[in-house]
Amino acid sequence: MSDYVLFTDSTADLPQHLVEQLEIAVIPLLFELDGQSYYNYPDNHELDPKVFYDGLRNGKNSTTSQINAVTFEETFSPFLEQGRDILYLCFSSGLSGTYQSSQLAMEELTQKYPQRTIRVVDTLCASMGEGLIVYLAAKMKQDGKSLEEVAQWTENNKQHLCQWFTVDDLMFLKRGGRVSSTAAVFGTMLGIKPVLHVDSEGHLIPMQKVRGRKASLDALVQRMVDTATAPKNSTVFISHGDCEQDAQYVAEQIRQKLHVQDIVINFIGPVIGSHSGPGTVALFFIGTQR
Repeated sequence: MSDYVLFTDSTADLPQHLVEQLEIAVIPLLFELDGQSYYNYPDNHELDPKVFYDGLRNGKNSTTSQINAVTFEETFSPFLEQGRDILYLCFSSGLSGTYQSSQLAMEELTQKYPQRTIRVVDTLCASMGEGLIVYLAAKMKQDGKSLEEVAQWTENNKQHLCQWFTVDDLMFLKRGGRVSSTAAVFGTMLGIKPVLHVDSEGHLIPMQKVRGRKASLDALVQRMVDTATAPKNSTVFISHGDCEQDAQYVAEQIRQKLHVQDIVINFIGPVIGSHSGPGTVALFFIGTQR
């Protein structure tokens, strides 16, 4: 069996200790905060996430860029030259053009290295939803599963990766075109908090409106209660936009109601956070369907 490298991108929002422990290669995405460019690394060494979110709260503007084909070629080539194959689990094509760029790069690299295997899987996931499927795939790799076995498992199971979000500031969704200006203004006045999920095509879709922050967090938990598969023995990921106390509340509710023990909490990174804003909480788990 050929040696292979498991790649993902920094939108997976995996904590550094898991990246190191599971030997996951992470391609950083670029973002700009008030015109200053940074790369989003798992260890956040270029910009602390608290500084990033404080900047958003203070009115700074953040924009993001997808990974281009040249970056993929430059990143993958050294490993291919070493005789190693590549499995890349990618950020949702429903939210970014990164997957399309990876396809262009894969075509070029396959011609250049015909003896090597390069597989790209569109996870149709975002933030720690992408992170969770990468985590599970990396566990399989460590257990000795082949590139093809891990890639096929990912394809077969990605529609069971449930991804539920709630946001605190509707204005960030307005900027991204997820809600209208009128809905954002009146929703803010009325204390409306939307509950959203990433659908089967990898798009972020509003699903429910509730009044009040606690109700929106409870709604995330209820979605897991309704659809989780074998939660007691599963791993659950929770990401947050600099609101760890709210993420911890969701975690505690899940422990109490579903007896889950393995919960990983991390920041929503600046690439996703640029569009979701401070105060976002996201819950990820394996369920019957998205």
